[in-house]
Amino acid sequence: MSISLSFPGGIQQDDRSSFVLYPSMAEIFFQTLPFFLLIGLGYGSGKAGFFSEEATAYLTKFVFYFALSAMLFRFSANLSIHDVFDWVFVGAYLLPTFIVYLLVTIFVLVRRRSIPEAAVEAQVGVIGNVGFLGIPMFALLLGTEAIGPLLIVLAVDLIVFGSLIVILIAAGRENGLHVGIIGAVIKAIMTNPMIISMSLGLLWAGLSLPVPGPANAFLEILGAAATPGALFAIGASLASKSAERLSVAVWLSAVKLLLHPAAVAVSALWLFPVEPYAAGVMIACASLPVAGNIFIIAQHYGVAPQRVSASILISTAISVVTVTVVIAWVSGF
Repeated sequence: MSISLSFPGGIQQDDRSSFVLYPSMAEIFFQTLPFFLLIGLGYGSGKAGFFSEEATAYLTKFVFYFALSAMLFRFSANLSIHDVFDWVFVGAYLLPTFIVYLLVTIFVLVRRRSIPEAAVEAQVGVIGNVGFLGIPMFALLLGTEAIGPLLIVLAVDLIVFGSLIVILIAAGRENGLHVGIIGAVIKAIMTNPMIISMSLGLLWAGLSLPVPGPANAFLEILGAAATPGALFAIGASLASKSAERLSVAVWLSAVKLLLHPAAVAVSALWLFPVEPYAAGVMIACASLPVAGNIFIIAQHYGVAPQRVSASILISTAISVVTVTVVIAWVSGF
């Protein structure tokens, strides 16, 4: 599969040749900066009280159920099944992610914490903000060819690890699994709008159906709201989060921003035969800060919400630098 990678400055790569021009760190930084400035704008609006928690909740709901879903459907409807169901890619991402997940779990249990706490902290260590930050940012920075790998990472995060955290929390509290827990997990997966939109889009693509012009225009307009809306919502939601339990939060942020992408890089570049461009997208995804939906889960179950909150806040702030470094690195593949 021939893949072309383009940057806003006209830097292009083809999988048959090397870069004509390597972007400097400064160029990459200024390309990523607008995305983080949108997060900062949301954060400032939330801190100033101009954008309330209620307003943030409704904006997040709009992005989650409408704008981002429209974007995901439109992207996936224009993919081939081969672009998404790449089992080598899945294995290259799943193996190191699960190893890091286990390492964090062991570390938490050594601290004599509960299984539900271990599940939450392990989730923080490996699940990045692919849906709200990665897809909008990398689709623009790395080109639409990044969508296939992005969707694979998102699907693994949502289906595998999204299920695992619910199972472990419930099993830890109830001393075992039962049918009700499995049913709750299946329901959560089947009602997730990101999974639904991706599945419907891939079904549409699998049937080789063209997206009608008016429908495509509608999805494009609605999906365009996902990027600014999601980034602003991330910032506004951070404004209400506290920076408590800093020592644990700093450790988890380091795992997410450094250890996880390093492990994924080793796997994708040396252990599995992943195509270089796709490997770069995978590593970039692994470098993303902690996903905001983990806080929702932690708050819902009453398991370490302060630790998650602080980890999201710290990792997002630091990722301004770390994500820039990673993108600059993978652009040279």
